[in-house]
Amino acid sequence: MQAVHAFIEGNIVAAWVVLFAAFAVLAKCADLFVTASVSLAFKLRVPKLVVGIILVSLATTAPELSVSLLSALQGKPEMALGNAIGSVICDDGLALALAGLFSAAPIMILPAVFRSSAIFLIAIDIIAFLFVVFDNTLNRLEGAVLVTLFIGYLVFLYRQGRSGALKEATDAERIEGFVESALPKAIMLFVASLAGIIFASEFIITSATTIALFFAVPESIIALTLVALGTSIPEVATCVAAARKREGAIAVGNILGADIMNVCWVAGASAMANDLVLGRREILFMFPAMFIIVGAMLIMLRAGYSLTRTKGLVLFGLYILYLISFFIVFPPG
Repeated sequence: MQAVHAFIEGNIVAAWVVLFAAFAVLAKCADLFVTASVSLAFKLRVPKLVVGIILVSLATTAPELSVSLLSALQGKPEMALGNAIGSVICDDGLALALAGLFSAAPIMILPAVFRSSAIFLIAIDIIAFLFVVFDNTLNRLEGAVLVTLFIGYLVFLYRQGRSGALKEATDAERIEGFVESALPKAIMLFVASLAGIIFASEFIITSATTIALFFAVPESIIALTLVALGTSIPEVATCVAAARKREGAIAVGNILGADIMNVCWVAGASAMANDLVLGRREILFMFPAMFIIVGAMLIMLRAGYSLTRTKGLVLFGLYILYLISFFIVFPPG
């Protein structure tokens, strides 16, 4: 496998070919992944939004975790923290936007789960910013705090489900005519499709990074844009597939969960491995950009507890403005 990656890194033509081939594999795996996730939601009798927040987002953020953790261990804090925050921006401005644009009908959202997730997401975004804004560092202790907060959030969701607070929403989500798969089959499909997503994502990351380096794009830009996009490909593909299959709750839950995990789990675990030190200019750009896009996303989802094509278009527009402003603040060369 290392030899294959080395070959891609040394051949720009191969990088382009592998990039498109990996996209094709990823699209098919994401489609199967959504099917497996819906089956698990039915068999485990939990709302699909919760499955998206916990199970799907934990799976689709695996590329972000592996890239950021490895970057931290290799002494590349810009790549580690930039990938985590950049992925939040990409998830909301691109993945969720595409879910809204590709959905045949407005995506309705479970209010109870949305409210708790939104409050927690806002809180941990602010906490993470306060951790780094004064000393430009997310240290091991602060990373441990973020990971602990995430564990506490999972416990909270679990207790909500156990108490029956989500039972009514679970029953309301039953889809008439849906053919349930046996639990072992659903689990096998989930694991196999996840493996395919991660496998394809690895080659997308390698190929995209090779292409960026070939055109002499600075590392800070690679981290917040190309690498963040590469590691967010599973979320993007899963959201589009979920929207096309009229499973919008999986898409929205996946993004809410991925946002939380990127800050608490990806950045937190990476900081526990090695202190993440970042430049002042990067910090004062990436965090305000994240606040704007996350804030806009939450406000629009709260309006009617739904995601429409118009809202998706607004989010996509904000993402384009983010990319334009990024290249103004950090000009190549």
